[in-house]
Amino acid sequence: MKSKKLNLKETQYAIEKLKDYFSHNLRRKLNLVRVSAPLFVRSKSGLNDGLNGEGPVVFKAKGINENLEVVHSLAKWKRDALARYNFDVYEGLYTDMNAIRREEDLDKNHSFYVDQWDWELVIHESDRNLKFLKRIVKKIYSTLKATENRINKIYPNLSKKLPRNIEFINSLDLYNQYPKLTPEQREYEAVKKYGAIFVYGIGYDLPDGKPHSKRAKDYDDWELNGDMVVYDKVNDQALEISSMGIRVNKNSIQKQYNLSAEEISLISPYHKRLINKELPFTIGGGLGQSRIAMFLLEKKHIGEVQVSVWDEKNLDDAFQKEITIL
Repeated sequence: MKSKKLNLKETQYAIEKLKDYFSHNLRRKLNLVRVSAPLFVRSKSGLNDGLNGEGPVVFKAKGINENLEVVHSLAKWKRDALARYNFDVYEGLYTDMNAIRREEDLDKNHSFYVDQWDWELVIHESDRNLKFLKRIVKKIYSTLKATENRINKIYPNLSKKLPRNIEFINSLDLYNQYPKLTPEQREYEAVKKYGAIFVYGIGYDLPDGKPHSKRAKDYDDWELNGDMVVYDKVNDQALEISSMGIRVNKNSIQKQYNLSAEEISLISPYHKRLINKELPFTIGGGLGQSRIAMFLLEKKHIGEVQVSVWDEKNLDDAFQKEITIL
């Protein structure tokens, strides 16, 4: 499929419209309020997300006698904030998160700069189940579809890309369907068949001794989390646009760390609060703003919808393909 590009000015207008419409509908669907978010946190707080062990950007600031680090994402910070702000059950927050992931491998989908709608919702303990997770996923997917419809009306040269429904697939079932393929290849085969999938249950090892993908141990419950993936026809690829899940409780974090409650509570103030049951039960995740814009606006490279710094390989490849990197 040939990319149906908007020019630079049209792209900027379209990104603004897309972000405004998506965030408005996400807020309404999940009962969220927009809040300010940190660009950096104290290292000792334990509130930065560790991702898969990548090192954050760390710096010293005048008058602060400890290290500060630029955030990777805000899963732990949001849960802590919901407690501090006294949010009630089925109330939540979202924020426009900006982050730096300095160890990212750059390509058409990955940048050092990350922009997400990071959201978090307070739930009942009884909501910690797969049925509730799927219900929230469907709400988010309906928001994505509504945004696609809106943008396509404004720019009718864009095509319809999303199927009516999203397909749910357990990571183990996906492995059993394609045991000889890599996790990325499995996702590609499934999403090309269905158009949009949610792969859930990510973190624990599969029969080959490897997880579907690595997950941090201290925010998502690996049995109640997952990734939303869409088929990007422009690039003929599976494109992940969201990672989300029901968050760990005392039992699941102990299982994922394989440590005692006492040992986990010593990791950081955040971990101690979690073990002491001082944090609310929540569900949350991140929705990649540039990934969604890239997909809905039918771009070949994420650099067409965000400004970042790129290595020579990406710049040369974009030049050869006549792609304008911002």
